[in-house]
Amino acid sequence: MPTDVNDSLSQVRAVRAQVLAEGPKFRRPIEGDFERVALPASDCDSLRDALIAEGARVVIEVGLAYGSSALAIGEALLTTGRDSRHIVIDPFQTTAYSNVGWDSLRAAGLADRTRLIAEPSSLALPRLVGEGLVADAAFVDGSHRFHEVFVDLYFLRRLLRPRGLIILDDTAWPSVAAALHYYDLNLGWQLVQMPGRLVGRRLPNALQEPAFTDFRPF
Repeated sequence: MPTDVNDSLSQVRAVRAQVLAEGPKFRRPIEGDFERVALPASDCDSLRDALIAEGARVVIEVGLAYGSSALAIGEALLTTGRDSRHIVIDPFQTTAYSNVGWDSLRAAGLADRTRLIAEPSSLALPRLVGEGLVADAAFVDGSHRFHEVFVDLYFLRRLLRPRGLIILDDTAWPSVAAALHYYDLNLGWQLVQMPGRLVGRRLPNALQEPAFTDFRPF
């Protein structure tokens, strides 16, 4: 691995370790918010490792918040290639999180490699489809409202390449689990085993629309 990539990886890992040891420089005034919202370190490692194993070079992330998962994705993309792209969607980064997640990405040297879209994913994702973006993988940890998760997954299946990988957090929430179950049952998404609380799904070999008569209640 080139020296400059090793240096960049060291920088990202140092910021990840600092956030883990000291916590973020800003927290919303909600008791236990960082611990509840941020992806734990072990799950960040699982996310990173899954993306490296996938050989992912273009990753879409829904939800930035405190930036722990974005740092892990950035570490993975540094490992997989120079031409990597990380698209992060979060309408609340400035208004609710005082840019703390983005500041961590900047401190890690990842801002130049990352595109932040500060608007709802329901608006951003279809525009990415219109731009012709093709991604290898996605990480979904945005809104947990059923209809918004459902829309996220709808557009991500159009954005990811065949056999692409979608990783989700918080599927213990019934709203998230129900949205995912539709795609498992009706569109043949396949389980990808992951350690910890994250779940993975492998998309089919091709984007195909089922007949409306084939609908299976979920």
